[in-house]
Amino acid sequence: MNILIIGSGGREHALGWKAAQNPNVETIFVAPGNAGTALEPKLENVNIAVEDIAGLVAFAKEKAIELTIVGPEAPLVIGVVDAFREAGLPIFGPTQAAAQLEGSKAFTKDFLARHQIPTGAYANFTEIEPALAYVREQGAPIVVKADGLAAGKGVIVAMTLEEAEDAIKDMLAGNAFGDAGSRVVIEEFLDGEEASFIVMVDGENVLPMATSQDHKRVGDKDTGPNTGGMGAYSPAPVVTQEIHNRIMEEVIYPTVRGMASEGNPYTGFLYAGLMIDKDGTPKVIEYNCRFGDPETQPIMMRMESDLVDLCLAAIDEKLDQAESKWDPRASIGIVLAAGGYPAAYNKGDVISGLPQV
Repeated sequence: MNILIIGSGGREHALGWKAAQNPNVETIFVAPGNAGTALEPKLENVNIAVEDIAGLVAFAKEKAIELTIVGPEAPLVIGVVDAFREAGLPIFGPTQAAAQLEGSKAFTKDFLARHQIPTGAYANFTEIEPALAYVREQGAPIVVKADGLAAGKGVIVAMTLEEAEDAIKDMLAGNAFGDAGSRVVIEEFLDGEEASFIVMVDGENVLPMATSQDHKRVGDKDTGPNTGGMGAYSPAPVVTQEIHNRIMEEVIYPTVRGMASEGNPYTGFLYAGLMIDKDGTPKVIEYNCRFGDPETQPIMMRMESDLVDLCLAAIDEKLDQAESKWDPRASIGIVLAAGGYPAAYNKGDVISGLPQV
């Protein structure tokens, strides 16, 4: 069996490493991959960009790919799953319509409101003055989000009114996030502990993954601007069995049913970024339509089930017949980032010594 994994990060390295443990897998192509995936047995990098949908489809046909797993959000939001399905190629991920859950924060907040899924109060804006008036009325702390994709960096947790006003101006007038910031979502600041709750979905059935928690702020002791994640561990101690049950009943099942009822049945990894308040109530901060990075790395370390078999079961709408098994030990992943990240930073510097780690 040949497999294609789309992406270039540590997440895709972890997915490829895990998928390679399936004895039926011959080659796992990673498009475009990275220096780490190039070192793995069974893995082979291919020089195709993640948003080159036509190139990915052509390659999958040429290599008779029997399963494609999508790592990052960008190809999902522009319709890679739709293109693969149209070509008759098996792929695990949500359609372009379903991927709006990550592609548009305004869509997500409106969806949550329609289906009475717990989340913070919010309002959407495309113009500066109404947005400024809203934050002045609400006060700080408050959260300002770019509506579209911003690589995990389009969320400003403003602890002062001045920070909130600056964020609004940067996004709506300063073009800080390009088209992604042409609309902003301003929402209530939620207090509590964050957790990453990831499940596999086959359109109807749900299979939970191990819980995890990532840490987004760049500085020590949870300081500085948000990043795509500076590290993660699994399991998340905050998600007790009682809270796990509440998340499934109050967030995950209503989300899957809601998407299906609106004509956008969801297949793929579904990641709910949650805030657990002091009463144990889970509230949705965000959805991601794929495995998290850096959460994938510690989760894959703990997974004892076969990832390939689970993905194929989901594509066949048979997740109700599958189960996931986990190593009870905790795992952790730490991110090393270039100096200056997440602002301006050097790219392309050589990383040496990997084989000795």
